[in-house]
Amino acid sequence: NESVPVIFISAKSEEIDKVLGLELGADDFIVKPFGVKEVVARIRSVTRRCMATRESGDVEAPFTIADIEVSPSELRARRGDDVIDLSLRDVKMLELFARNKGKVLDRNALFDHCWGYDYLPNSRTLDQHVSQLRKRIEHDPKNPQIVKTVHGVGYRYDG
Repeated sequence: NESVPVIFISAKSEEIDKVLGLELGADDFIVKPFGVKEVVARIRSVTRRCMATRESGDVEAPFTIADIEVSPSELRARRGDDVIDLSLRDVKMLELFARNKGKVLDRNALFDHCWGYDYLPNSRTLDQHVSQLRKRIEHDPKNPQIVKTVHGVGYRYDG
């Protein structure tokens, strides 16, 4: 499967061995001796790159949420004749809500999908981001109808 990351761990440290391993399709090449922390860091790095590539491919097709047509490749949305500029994180968040209509998305699910698995969030980061997103997409940001708060858990889009 082409989407599975491959890391070579080898005792061979010659440049030609590393080049050959990378040309054979490895995403990284670690030479002995190595520390456990280095291996874990490299695994996280390769996984993050693979997930980012896969996720960016998932959100390329336009989709609709409420009365908004989202165009991920443009980082824009449209409501009638109005154009709404979005960040990549906004698009990921809206796409996750659209795919999970009616389900409560907890804070961890939103952070993992929109910020990445190894992101260590500030407790207000998500709330501030949702607040800014609401200002752009809601008819009345103080009374949101698209991204609704589920107190103590996260957020939900009902459709």
